[in-house]
Amino acid sequence: MPRADFYLIAKPRFADQPLLLVCELAKRACAANQFTLILARDAAQAEETDDLLWSFEPDAFIPHQIAGDEEDELTPVLIVPPEIEAPPRPLVINLRDEAWQQPCERVLEVVPADPAARGPLRARWKQYQAMGFELNKHDM
Repeated sequence: MPRADFYLIAKPRFADQPLLLVCELAKRACAANQFTLILARDAAQAEETDDLLWSFEPDAFIPHQIAGDEEDELTPVLIVPPEIEAPPRPLVINLRDEAWQQPCERVLEVVPADPAARGPLRARWKQYQAMGFELNKHDM
């Protein structure tokens, strides 16, 4: 059964810069040898995530790139802007507004600290539930 994990941002470190949580989740995925997609909202967010993955921890090396070349299938963490078709991967970190509909083992959803911004995530929770996902919530 596929899983959807919702990470609710609470700590100031992540509230100020939610992409740090994305980097932390990508680091964990790499440590577990899980090939991961990060679905960026737009090209600017893809670039920002790419830059942050290089710099967020001085000792962390997370092999990653923005999708779009022949190295894609070899790269453990693939950042995918909307205009590029995402290849299947077991783990998906979804930063977009719609639920991930492709087959995978697990989807990670980052929930903003601002309660006003959480409405779409409640709808996605219900979508994943309807698709038969096991649902989990984590406070970060």
